[in-house]
Amino acid sequence: MMTVSTAIAPTSTSTATEPQTARADLRRAFTGVWVPLVTPFRDGALDVAALEKLVLMLLRQGVDGFVVCGTTGEAATQSESEQLTQLRLVRALAGNVPVIMGVSGADTYSMSRWIERIEAHGASGLLISPPQYVRPSQEGIRLHYEALAAATSLPIVLYNIPYRTGVNMELPTIKALAANPQFVAIKESGGGNLAQLSGLIEQTPLRVLSGEDHLLFVSACMGGHGGITAAAHIRPDLHRRMLAHVAAGNLPAARQLASALSPLISLLFSEPNPGPLKAALEIMGVMRNELRLPMTPVSPALYRQLEDTLPAILGL
Repeated sequence: MMTVSTAIAPTSTSTATEPQTARADLRRAFTGVWVPLVTPFRDGALDVAALEKLVLMLLRQGVDGFVVCGTTGEAATQSESEQLTQLRLVRALAGNVPVIMGVSGADTYSMSRWIERIEAHGASGLLISPPQYVRPSQEGIRLHYEALAAATSLPIVLYNIPYRTGVNMELPTIKALAANPQFVAIKESGGGNLAQLSGLIEQTPLRVLSGEDHLLFVSACMGGHGGITAAAHIRPDLHRRMLAHVAAGNLPAARQLASALSPLISLLFSEPNPGPLKAALEIMGVMRNELRLPMTPVSPALYRQLEDTLPAILGL
């Protein structure tokens, strides 16, 4: 196992003095298959060795970017110290692969201070959802994001996930934010709202990344730019190959891969994420099937289904 130094150099970020065209070029990096990393635990503590093993496995199979401490990473159960430890480790391992940090909350001021700390620890960018629980107006959402952008020079990926935040980011709000090139992309998890997905692709300059794993193929066919997909912990190379087939116009081959991946994706989201995913990774020998409350391990029946389904996917 390789030894990872926690002393890392910050990644290059844009500044307010750079031309807008240079900052707009940042958008080109936010495409392809991004993995929102799970957080391995062992006996209640962060399992650094398992995280290292996971990241190296994914790098070998090919990923376009990592998200640290998103929903799949159980960030809500972790201390700031644990989150920054993960960021430093993944950033040190990832080389030229970008590593962005998930950020969520309901207090704009506190989030601004937290973002400043994240930037100092070398993140390549930020994935930020609207304020949780408080359900602000669209104007409140816009001003929230603008205040957070003013606190950092990092590129920001918007994260629309109304079934967790309680509020949908509407297309006019997103278009207003996209006028600032610091907002480079959006993870769209609108629950299958294809009209909004189409509007994002056709009416904004943002890179549109599917946040609904089962819609990655559909989004790509509509002109989307990839996805931030938890299912890509398992054979990310197949997800990338599917996107490459779509880009080349080979829809039958892309559809065949999408169909092959569909049973696994259904299982991975048949119980609360990331429980099924951690079970699958344990079956693969990558990490323990351990979560922090209120998240719980999957049922024995689902565990057996994963044991039966994984060999076919791993053997493709």
